[in-house]
Amino acid sequence: MRVSPLEGARERRVRSGEVELCVAELGDPGQPTVVLVHGYPDSKEVWSEVAGRLRDRFHVVLYDVRGHGRSTAPRPLRGGFTLDKLTDDFLAVADAVSPDEPVHLVGHDWGSVQSWEFVTVARTEGRIASFTSMSGPSLDHFGHWINSRLTRPTPRRVGQLLGQGAKSWYVGVLHAPALPELAWRGPLGKRWPKLLQRLEQVPAGDYPTASLPQDAAHGAWLYRDNVRTRLRRPRPDARAHAPVQLIVPAGDVFLSERLYDDLEQWVPHLVRRTLPARHWVPRTRPDRLADWITEFVDTVEDGRPAPAATGRHADRFAGQLVLVTGAGSGIGRATALAFAAAGARIVAVDRDGEAAARTAGLALPLGARAAWAETADVSDESAMEKLAEKVAAEYGVVDVLVNNAGIGLSGSFFDHTAEDWRRVLDVNLWGVIHGCRLFGKQMAERGQGGHIVNISSAAGYQPSRALPAYSTSKAAVLMLSECLRAELAGQGIGVTAICPGFVNTDITSTTHFAGADAEEEKRRQKRTSRLYGLRNYPPEKVADAILRAVVRDAAVVPVTPEARLFHALSRFSPRTLRRLARVRPRL
Repeated sequence: MRVSPLEGARERRVRSGEVELCVAELGDPGQPTVVLVHGYPDSKEVWSEVAGRLRDRFHVVLYDVRGHGRSTAPRPLRGGFTLDKLTDDFLAVADAVSPDEPVHLVGHDWGSVQSWEFVTVARTEGRIASFTSMSGPSLDHFGHWINSRLTRPTPRRVGQLLGQGAKSWYVGVLHAPALPELAWRGPLGKRWPKLLQRLEQVPAGDYPTASLPQDAAHGAWLYRDNVRTRLRRPRPDARAHAPVQLIVPAGDVFLSERLYDDLEQWVPHLVRRTLPARHWVPRTRPDRLADWITEFVDTVEDGRPAPAATGRHADRFAGQLVLVTGAGSGIGRATALAFAAAGARIVAVDRDGEAAARTAGLALPLGARAAWAETADVSDESAMEKLAEKVAAEYGVVDVLVNNAGIGLSGSFFDHTAEDWRRVLDVNLWGVIHGCRLFGKQMAERGQGGHIVNISSAAGYQPSRALPAYSTSKAAVLMLSECLRAELAGQGIGVTAICPGFVNTDITSTTHFAGADAEEEKRRQKRTSRLYGLRNYPPEKVADAILRAVVRDAAVVPVTPEARLFHALSRFSPRTLRRLARVRPRL
């Protein structure tokens, strides 16, 4: 039987006005205090997985918001859930659990909405050391956001208003008299756990609790008591008096990322994070939240500046685990270093262990949270299985997998031996298959999404008489990526095929030329390397395209002008490509 992460929590009752709040504490009270505030229609148990990961480092405090869980409800309910009274509750809890030191505040959904109030009103100044917000904006900031778009409308701003309006459909329903209460105490309350599992991929466990129907019915007054009033008359002085970490789930169906466009004017010290997840991240990504909360609290406690997003896409990839094969040089090394600059944790894999170690060493000064080098031949099924087991056990489940390792092979079809074919397919195709099968399966079993990038080539859709085996292997990678993308779409795992053209990497100097003797092969390698060098399209540009593709969840990305041209011709004029394929290269 699985033990709840809240097992052994110390509980107490804290009086706040007319209500009693149920407060649970974990960890050492001598450590910095982290207060977790839940949202709607939740109770404190929504935080159990996050709290379990934080308890060894911090004094973790969770409490049921008034009217939820084992906290009592105000009487009457109307007017009992105002932000002013919720602030009273927070101060009562903070004074009880950390009377002498400010607390680090973390809020989700309505827990974040009310926490924005706590961190922007004068009477809480000095009681909050930091605030981590997710999936819940300040009603004051939201009100100003709406007003700015109504008073200065543009097509883009109107589109943002309409988009958020569509996402906020439920707010109007919750204002309807009696309807939410009837729904939650009836069919919706019974079906809610299954809906969360199916629509949000929330795993089963100690959440939601049996108090859900009553919690949701009481919590409707959070909206009724606050939303209309604050959106109509937002406070003009709602500026944060503590550092804020904003975590935005990119797939949140209730809140648009655009809501936070103007946040810097309200928050002097802001750190942004973007998470490829849906709304209920405390249940679906407790590992990532715990890491980011720990990092943020540590920097504030140490008096260091809050970690800033310095590299491109740092808000998206900071802290994520990225594994790159063929990371010892070329596109693989450039990609690993680009993710490192975005704050990711890097696993650099190459059959040349020293080259992988050099990449890992370069990743740390660029901003990687951590970097490891692993030696493996991607064509070796047993070696890849051992690698997947080791990575999962020591570093965790990979968030982004880049199957990059590949080799070149050129020459006439009839000069290709069976061994030539086996060698190129083992690395270029089976290496990708091994990576997708092993690491992709771990992503799918975790159930928290991820992304797979497979490096194909423009040769995958541009036939060539000089590259029969290489083009075949890359075309297979392209189709494998499309098939896998279709299968994993419902699990939040994106799959992208990257198709570079002529890129200046070391692959040209190691390409095998079938049918040529050693001297002739060396001459052709030098000539090809010289031509690619004159073209001088750097692998760093391919790496940038890879990061953009993951952010956008693109399916197929041609890189370099010729790759884009060939891709267009493959769709609209394949006959032209067939004619080009007949041209004999001058090597």
